[in-house]
Order: sequence, then C-alpha cells, then structure tokens
Amino acid sequence: MNQPALARRLGPFDATMIVMGGIIGSGIFINPYVVARQVGSAPLIILAWAAGGVVALLGAFVYAELATLRPEAGGQYAYLRDAWHPSVAFLYGWALLLVVQSGGMAAVAVTFARYAIELTGIGVADWVLASVTLLILTAINVTGVRSGSNTQTVLMLLKLGAIGALIVAGFLFAGRSAPTTAPASATSLIGFFAALTPVMFAYGGWQTASFIAAELKDPRRDLARGLIMGVSAVVAIYLAVNLVALRVLGSAGLAATTTPASTVMRTLFGEPGARLIAVGIAVSTLGFLAQGMLTAPRVYYAMAADGLFFRSVGSIHPVTRVPHVAIALQGVVAVIIAASGTYEQILAYVVATDFIFFGLTGAALFIFRRRSPPAEGFRTPGHPVTTMLFTAACWIVVGATVIRSPRDSIIGLLILLSGIVVYPMWNSRRA
Repeated sequence: MNQPALARRLGPFDATMIVMGGIIGSGIFINPYVVARQVGSAPLIILAWAAGGVVALLGAFVYAELATLRPEAGGQYAYLRDAWHPSVAFLYGWALLLVVQSGGMAAVAVTFARYAIELTGIGVADWVLASVTLLILTAINVTGVRSGSNTQTVLMLLKLGAIGALIVAGFLFAGRSAPTTAPASATSLIGFFAALTPVMFAYGGWQTASFIAAELKDPRRDLARGLIMGVSAVVAIYLAVNLVALRVLGSAGLAATTTPASTVMRTLFGEPGARLIAVGIAVSTLGFLAQGMLTAPRVYYAMAADGLFFRSVGSIHPVTRVPHVAIALQGVVAVIIAASGTYEQILAYVVATDFIFFGLTGAALFIFRRRSPPAEGFRTPGHPVTTMLFTAACWIVVGATVIRSPRDSIIGLLILLSGIVVYPMWNSRRA
C-alpha cells in the first residue's frame, strides 16, 4: 500500500506569514527593557536591535539558498542531514522535540494563559488553560495544513494589528521626550555584546518556516521569498517598536520597567491602554504557538521517514494529508512540559542548544557549494563573507549564553548529547 504524500497547498503569502509568525511572539513586548539595562544609551539600544536584524537577515539569505538546494520536508533537518551526517540531523530533531520547540511552546502557552486569566478572570490554573490551548491547536493542525496555516495567518494579522496600534500611538500621541543617554564607554560596549543575546532570541524562529517546504507549491521560489520578505518586515517592526518605547519612556524609563509595551500604552492612555496591549500580547503568543504546531512536526515526520524515529510518526493521514501522529506527538510533549512546571528552566537553555544548529546550518552552505555548483534560483548575496558572519554570530551567541548561564546551558547540552546514546539504536533498526 502506497503512503500518501504531503499536500502542496501553501503559497508565498503563507510562507511569509509563517516566517513572521515564527519570529514574533512575546519577546518584542518584553525584551527591549533587557537590552536597555545592558547598554543604557538610546543610540546603542537601536544599534543592538539593528545588528540583530542584520544577523537575522544574513541567516534568511543562507536559508533561502538552502531551500533552493533541498526543498524537502523538514527543512533545516534535511540541510544538516545531507551536509554533515544523519546523526547530526537526528540530534537536531531530538533537541527540537525535547528542548527547543516543546519547551519554548510550553513556556509561551503558559504566558498566554496568564494573560488570558488576568483579562477574563476565569478561575483555572495557568497550566490547565495552557494545556487546553495546546490541545486545541493540535486538533486544528491535524485537520489539514490549510486549516493550520489559515489559523496561523489570522492570528499573525491580529498581532500585526496590535503592534501597529502600539507604533502608531507612540508616534502620534506621545510628546517628544528627552531620553536619558549614556556616553559610549568601555562598559557600554561590553554591555552591547551582552545585549545581543536577548536580541537574537527575539529574532529567532524564522528558520522553522523551512520545515514546511514539502507543502509549498513552489518551495524553491516561495520559501526564499517568504524568508527575505518576512525577516525584513520583522526587522522594520522591531526597530519601530524600540523607537516608540524610547520616544515615550526614554532610555532610563525603558530600563526601569519589565513590561515596556504595557508601560508605553499605560503612559499614553491609562489602564484601558494597558489592557488593550495585554490582549495584543495574548494574541501574539497564541499566534506563535499556532506557528510552532504547524511547522515543527514536519521535522519528526522527516526523521521517521529516514528510519530514525518511530515508524508511525512518519505516517500521513490519507484524507487530510498531514503527519497527524507527529503533530499529536508535538502537542502531547508540550502539554507534559507545560503541566510539569519546569518550562522556565527549559526556556533558559533553549538559546544555547538552538544556536549550535544555526551555526552548523550556516556552515552547511559551504559544504553544498564545494560539492557542486550553485543551483538555479536564489544565491546568498556576498557569500562567503556574509555566510561566515552569520555562522560566527551564532557561535558567539552560544558562547555568551554558556558564560552567562552555565548551569542551564549544561543541562540543555546534556539532553542534546543524550541523543548520541539513542541514535545507534534507531540507526541499527534502520539498517
């Protein structure tokens, strides 16, 4: 009996929305204050976000070319498998399921639940509402890639509306403030490099769009366009949000609050403004969850198709044409983590683990270019210099995270390395 194939039902607009949905979660509403505390002066705050945007755009260039070379299900998984070794790709999928994706989704689900409970006053525990939310999104994505993509797109447009309202309100209704700035000193420069960690975390997530390459109508064209347009739009949005925060609060005021978006709206419109942006943050986190539930299961499907995971995870539903078992697996693992209460610790070591594979994927382009001439389609501008800059930036982020949070980073790396013990079992079964 022939296995049904994944359905190619998504276009360039879907790809762009998925790219933006994978990046914009709750980070841009919160992380600006972390950066402000590290660097202090308004010019350096903007420079840090601009530098992070440049790195993200360089990464989008690399992934756009890789998409033309390997337009397959799993995206980044396929790049690592074909460039390095199936064991490296397996470790990536292993870390994605146990640390990066599931842990991040669990933390964001609880963030959504806390905002929803505060806004509605419903008397349930945050982990209960988080679990129910994850199960609902699992059910939506099991019904088909189009329904999952439509849900993600609607939530993406709603969160763009909320961010747009914040930006417009800041520029139209705020009087010109006099931001407190600090001169660029040695301490400020050291803080600048430290500030890149939360900036890069806020920009992360665009790579997950590559997971659904096999369900795009023309992956070589659509994914490349979606990556570049989506990341470029997010860079512009992030810079605008930070400019608004500095205009309304000043650099000192931004550093003094842990909820910058709410503080901006409260300053402009009082408590109704703060509640309005709280709704926007809740919608934004929900949209991030919808994007993760849509994209990540395609990696586990690709692992199973390679014989490196449970065979059932590689099955395609004959009617909906989606990897329904892989989607259910992602939902269940995220629910378990959300209910366990360990999500905060897991989120702390997501960055170190994730950026290891960012760096390996950037280096993969050198391997593909050396093996054969570049294929027709998108070519990375400025390669090899731009690709080297992206890869080096990824390793710098890993090193900075390990130095700043050694215990949590080691825990994440140990979970990653446990895949080395498991891989021979799956490899022998495949043989």
